[in-house]
Amino acid sequence: MGKYELIATAAMGLEAIVAKEIKDLGYEGVTENSRVTFTGDEMAIARTNLWLRTADRVKIKVGEFKAFSFDELFEKTKALPWEHFLTEDSEFPVSGKSVKSKLYSVSDCQAIVKKAIVERLKKAYGRTTRFEENGPLVKIEVSILKDVAILTIDTSGAGLHKRGYRAGQGEAPLKETLAASLVLLTNWSAEKPFIDPFCGSGTIPIEAALIGQNIAPGFNREFVSEQWGWIPDRVWEEARMEAEDVAKYDQPLDILGSDIDHRMIKIAEGNAFEAGLGELVSFKQMQVRDLTSDKQYGVIIANPPYGERLGDRPAVESMYREMGKAFESLDTWSKYILTAHEGFEKFYGKPATKKRKLFNGFIKTDYYQYWGPRPPRN
Repeated sequence: MGKYELIATAAMGLEAIVAKEIKDLGYEGVTENSRVTFTGDEMAIARTNLWLRTADRVKIKVGEFKAFSFDELFEKTKALPWEHFLTEDSEFPVSGKSVKSKLYSVSDCQAIVKKAIVERLKKAYGRTTRFEENGPLVKIEVSILKDVAILTIDTSGAGLHKRGYRAGQGEAPLKETLAASLVLLTNWSAEKPFIDPFCGSGTIPIEAALIGQNIAPGFNREFVSEQWGWIPDRVWEEARMEAEDVAKYDQPLDILGSDIDHRMIKIAEGNAFEAGLGELVSFKQMQVRDLTSDKQYGVIIANPPYGERLGDRPAVESMYREMGKAFESLDTWSKYILTAHEGFEKFYGKPATKKRKLFNGFIKTDYYQYWGPRPPRN
């Protein structure tokens, strides 16, 4: 098996969680802005795609170099071993981006990289004619930042947040990768009760259930790199078999999602069923002010409305007050609330133990953490 430099891309603020996931899989990562770089073989490509809950994609870094001119970009791209990744019939579109660089025309950079790869492949395969590109898809990206070009190949295909269970969604769905991050940033474990009082289409409870039963988030989907001949089928079979072996399907869970909208409850139930968790996660139509529980030492994760439109603010702020009052009785529970509303603590009625900055898409949010007491040791 070969060794590759791999990049797991991540939303801003989630890099440390992605790095921990990579470490838990047995690989050492280096954390940078919006990515974690690590070394691994073909099995690492399969395992990280199957297992990373919080990363956006897994890419292979083919090369990195300084490029101040188009000639330099062409020659240094042509010098890379593209024939290892591309067959004679590979379909290889090139996308690109350029920030603070002399080579600022993205379309020109893409065209030059494409031409350089074609020239390399012609020599490698002894061809003089053009390539048909009717085989497996291999997406290439040229990214130039401050005159440093990085050439990567996407191994994931559809983003890793696309788990394959979301048959329906609401108006502002939370990405599955962010939902999983919200769970992993708490002190929740599978034996504790769990409530999401603004569950929408059920993403947070479903991600919690996948974590609770140690189910690989990519288990029920396909990845573009499964079509590449240089990664043997047995690698994917072994990686999936490993995921099957370590899943804890017998682990009981106490997970509830509630929402004020009965239509969202129906959608959430459908999504949980699609994820194979229909019997494990409960959903209930309910307002947050009516939330009660006689259970102890549970975890609440809430992604309530933010009141971004000025007209919505009074209703949202009133609901934050109701939430604060309802949560007061759950004094042994830990509560975690994601919102972009900067005055949240004032309306909720209590300062957070800790705050963490996160992005929900392009919306800058804070994750307010209210830690409950530790349960007594038996």
